[in-house]
Amino acid sequence: MRFLLAKIESLGIPWNRRELTTQDLFRLCRRFRITVQEMPLTVGGFYYRAMGKDCIAVDSRLPEVEKLAVLFHELGHYLFHAPETGATASFHHLAGLTREECEADVFAICALLPRPLIE
Repeated sequence: MRFLLAKIESLGIPWNRRELTTQDLFRLCRRFRITVQEMPLTVGGFYYRAMGKDCIAVDSRLPEVEKLAVLFHELGHYLFHAPETGATASFHHLAGLTREECEADVFAICALLPRPLIE
């Protein structure tokens, strides 16, 4: 858990201090050169790396708030679970309740529902 918190702190964003926005999400994606693609999908979204490029795909039919939650979840996979090299893919909640899915969920939940908002 300390590794995750240190990684988040190094981002220099107000994660878990204020509600993060679509602009915050896209600013982080630009910083890490992650391409975001919206398209009709049979899953909420997924993160993948192919030929050295990182991408997040999200179902274009989702309501905006759900889409943002999926995008932050997939960004969590990039930040915490992407290997340094090689191809990878991570699908939104398709793998069931694994440690990686829980970590990505916590990242997304705290991005959108920070502690001050619920205290």
